[in-house]
Amino acid sequence: MSHSSSASHSNDHKALMLGALGVVFGDIGTSPLYALKVSIEASGVHTGQPIQPAVLGILSLITWALVLVVMIKYVFIIMRADNKGSGGIFALTALVTSALKKDSRGYWAVVVIGALGAALFFGDSLITPAISVLSAVEGLKVISPDLGAYVTIVAIVMIAGLFAVERFGTAKIGKAFGPIMLVWFASLGVMGFFKILEHPEVLAALNPLVGVQYLINHPGVAVAIMGSVVLAVTGGEALYADMGHFGLLPIRRAWIYMVFPCLLLNYYGQGALLVVEPSALDNPFYRLAPDWALVPLLVLASMATIIASQAVITGAFSTATQAVHLGYIPRLRVRHTSADEIGQVYVSKINLFLFLGVVILILSFGSSDRLASAYGVTVTGAMLIDTLLGAVLMISIRKWNPLFFIPVFGAFLLLDTVFLSTNLTKFFLGGWVPVTVALVLLGIMLAWIHGREKLLKARWNAAIPLDKFIADLDMKALARVEGTSIFMVPHDHIAPATLLHNLKHNKVLHERVILMNIETVNEPFVEDAVRATIRSLPHNIFSVHVQFGFMEDMHVMRAVAFLRAKGFAINTAEISFFVGKEKVVATHSSGLLLAPFIYMHRTMQGAAEYFKVPFNHAIEVGGYIEI
Repeated sequence: MSHSSSASHSNDHKALMLGALGVVFGDIGTSPLYALKVSIEASGVHTGQPIQPAVLGILSLITWALVLVVMIKYVFIIMRADNKGSGGIFALTALVTSALKKDSRGYWAVVVIGALGAALFFGDSLITPAISVLSAVEGLKVISPDLGAYVTIVAIVMIAGLFAVERFGTAKIGKAFGPIMLVWFASLGVMGFFKILEHPEVLAALNPLVGVQYLINHPGVAVAIMGSVVLAVTGGEALYADMGHFGLLPIRRAWIYMVFPCLLLNYYGQGALLVVEPSALDNPFYRLAPDWALVPLLVLASMATIIASQAVITGAFSTATQAVHLGYIPRLRVRHTSADEIGQVYVSKINLFLFLGVVILILSFGSSDRLASAYGVTVTGAMLIDTLLGAVLMISIRKWNPLFFIPVFGAFLLLDTVFLSTNLTKFFLGGWVPVTVALVLLGIMLAWIHGREKLLKARWNAAIPLDKFIADLDMKALARVEGTSIFMVPHDHIAPATLLHNLKHNKVLHERVILMNIETVNEPFVEDAVRATIRSLPHNIFSVHVQFGFMEDMHVMRAVAFLRAKGFAINTAEISFFVGKEKVVATHSSGLLLAPFIYMHRTMQGAAEYFKVPFNHAIEVGGYIEI
């Protein structure tokens, strides 16, 4: 490799690391605003009591939660469970299901678990923007108690601005956010470093036994403490979910060299402050800064929390898009926001859903302390599912050494279970909100998955085998008209209902007929060399199977371009696309889950729009189908 190309590669790598700071680490990077404060308050330390044991014990627990959950579990193990470079709950689910038989109980168990993990992630996506922005804006109270009345208003204005710019995409936003987060993490580290120099005794908390001993000595508050300590690792799952945007190495190196050390320095700096000034517990993060830096720090923290929120919102867009491609939810309008990164998308309905949900949470809870009670249940549940599916993939499918990794994943599952169970104690204090959202979304996904399977079977039962249809054509003398007709078909081996209806009513065929089956595969991207397979049939009919990855834009004209590259002399001006627009009706024996499915099927985005069929070339053919 030449010196210039090596330098260019190095610059690209640094740019990816900077971009990762702006998109991946926003959530976990803003945890110092509230995690230590809430955890120490959970310990029940009262005014006049010695605070140092609680500070050291909780610092130790936070330190080793970051090491075990984020560093070892996600950065070094779970992130190796990539689906051709992409990560996230659906990528992990696809990896596991691809090794199982579709009709097996194990397959459907993994599908349900994966859907639950995604639903929990969406529940978390509502809480993160609300608690992050509120915790930053509450710095107004430190500047002046009179400004406390404006916290909610300012937070909602910031949230409205954030959701308004989402349509411009991660690429443009990330370029601006990366440098801001670099300054943020540097500020975290510097603030903590100088306070640690004044009181280095807090470094005793680096010993994991300090945290364990504190829990043993205070069993009455151990559950509350562990339920709050998890706030320090929320956002750790984003490292895996956003891997497809930046790659494994940039995320790993940004964590090791920048994010992790700066987080520890700030937590320990807050601890050093509290040891000598317990009254700073009202807001140890802002009290750590000198008076002259309060306003600049408030501005920087506000920007950092907006970035943290943006990272979660982006993850929600990506997860929803993958869910559509894998058939877990109805079709949604997805807009790609980058020509370079196909995984960067904007989903307007998800954006509106999250915006309304976040505003309602801010108005309902009003403060980051109260929201902290609702935080944690969904994120710990999602982390446990990552661990469970990761263990199945690595040990059962990829055949990692079971003697070593069964105990390793067992330890992770135990830790995740502890975090989840301790957070379930917050259920009636607000934890029910994201759990309810997650359960509703899970119900929607299961109804769609179940109904879609029934619909596909009904289509199959009513279908005519393609070979039989072609044999019947030999017995008929049909008129052929100029041009190419493309029929969108769900299977390669059946005659589509749209073709049968067209023949029944118009009694003609185009001179070239293409039966196009577009499939989403369990891989994020498909190489162009294997994109399309073509089967030539009698009567100038062609069966074409086109594959797209679950992170790709399924554009029908891209499929046509591949056909032209394969030698088809297709005049795009003469193409007629026949698309089915069936109405699903329930039979008397239909189950409870089919009612919401039928409603969603009737209101979802149409196939012509979903596959980007040019509107002036689309012919929609209707019909009824019973399930």
